[in-house]
Amino acid sequence: MAGVGAVLEARELLVGYGDTPVCGEVTVAVEPGEVLAVVGVNGAGKSTVVRTLAGRQLPLAGDALVHGLPVMPDAVLFRRQVAAVFDEDVFFPSLTVREHLLLVARGHSVASPDKAVAAELKFFGLLGRADAVPDSLSSGQRRRLLLAAGFIRPSSLLILDEPEQRLDPVMRDALGRRIRGHAGAGAAVVLVTHDPRLLVQTATQCLVVGDFVELVDPMQGASAIAGS
Repeated sequence: MAGVGAVLEARELLVGYGDTPVCGEVTVAVEPGEVLAVVGVNGAGKSTVVRTLAGRQLPLAGDALVHGLPVMPDAVLFRRQVAAVFDEDVFFPSLTVREHLLLVARGHSVASPDKAVAAELKFFGLLGRADAVPDSLSSGQRRRLLLAAGFIRPSSLLILDEPEQRLDPVMRDALGRRIRGHAGAGAAVVLVTHDPRLLVQTATQCLVVGDFVELVDPMQGASAIAGS
């Protein structure tokens, strides 16, 4: 059930394609400071759920709300509040790593954008590639650039779809600390993950997606990943 002051609410939300749902109904709320992990076997519908929550596709039924308002990706208020990182390497081919981050920072009115970009480049180990264009980056470096762009801008809701992909163990642990810090600053986070360690490090609650959708504690969610 929705909690008081929830950043994100899903009410009997049904997601899928055409008229065909991919999983059971989702009812959950995520409040400031909370991290909701979303887990399930491959093909269970995890990414479809979070893409619907992010406004990337329409629900089949039910409601998705951010700060009590329907998810509307074209609305200015929604775009100011919600940051999302999916497994989509979409970049401007002629802009460097630094220029991409500056574009995001300035577009979202980040204070001291040059300083903020320098901090992200350092955190994600991209200082040495700051003046490179995306096509010259490795797969892991492109992933880190996507994450840097997601974290550099203000957001009260951060949605991350398997952010651990193509990251080494050291960076995965750093990412876990960053997610906790983002939530600790008052944001809500939705995290799709296949990494039980990242889940346990970060999650305050866990949604197991399948034919039936169940809200469980993080340790049960980690066990579900390990057993899948």
